[in-house]
Amino acid sequence: MMVTGLAGNALAMLLVSRAYRAKANRRKRSFLLCIGSLALTDLTGQLLTSPVVIAVYVAGRRWDSVDPSGGLCAFFGLSMTAFGLCPLFIASAMAAERALATRAPHWYSSHMRPSVTKAALLGIWLAGLAFALLPLAGVGRYALQWPGTWCFIEASSGATFAAAFAFLGLASLLVTAACNVATIAALVSRCRAKVTASRAGKQWGRITTETLIQLLGIMCVLLACWSPLLIMMLKMIFNHTSIEHCNATSYVDENSELQEECNFFLTAVRLASLNQILDPWVYLLLRKILLQKFCQAASAVSGCSNTRWKERQVTFSDDMRQTTA
Repeated sequence: MMVTGLAGNALAMLLVSRAYRAKANRRKRSFLLCIGSLALTDLTGQLLTSPVVIAVYVAGRRWDSVDPSGGLCAFFGLSMTAFGLCPLFIASAMAAERALATRAPHWYSSHMRPSVTKAALLGIWLAGLAFALLPLAGVGRYALQWPGTWCFIEASSGATFAAAFAFLGLASLLVTAACNVATIAALVSRCRAKVTASRAGKQWGRITTETLIQLLGIMCVLLACWSPLLIMMLKMIFNHTSIEHCNATSYVDENSELQEECNFFLTAVRLASLNQILDPWVYLLLRKILLQKFCQAASAVSGCSNTRWKERQVTFSDDMRQTTA
């Protein structure tokens, strides 16, 4: 999993770097900056956490043998928190950027510059790091989690901190979903309103549609990977429960319901970790493979003429070949 994630994020960063320098993607540079930052964030998070987990498993799941002082546990929990929130925030920024580009194109073209995007991304990273450092100020605590191979926020003693993490994560998912719905509505409305368009308009529509597909893919991955963990954290906080009982192996083995809860929590954490691996591959695989079929379906749903689509398909194929080249 670590090798797959590292390879995907590195490849995504390379392709984003090449696309960013291309003149044809000048209108897409803010989005490309977000994609590259997302890949960089996921790559850094993997480099900081995956080797620790592998080392603990090699040591027979004895955390004490790898981290006698306990400092590594705090660092691991901080990394999980910071590099868990930042991708969610970046995905929200990407969705908001595309919504502005489609619903307010004149304002976007005059105000949205790569420098603004860079400043926003820097603010996201600093905000995620500042939140993760709160336990050092006495707000919340990081603790070893079952089955003793990772550390994260302790929900029982730091309910406020854990609830803030879950609410921020869910709020980011809601913002991402709302912005993507707004972008889809704008695209459908534009398709119905414009019967003919210039070549520049067609290119802008192609770029917007391609980025929208990537946004939807990333949003689906985020929802599938993070929702179980965030919802379960809120459930434990509101029910005043925790997974500390999972560490008592003999007690858990006698209670099938507790065993199921412990296994579900571990699965939820693994899904959240899987997000760092899937994010770059969503961008890599959805660049052009499904774009043509999606455009055909969008044309049919929005009421665009099938004859007009056939006339534009040749031009679209030529544009795709030029973009790929």
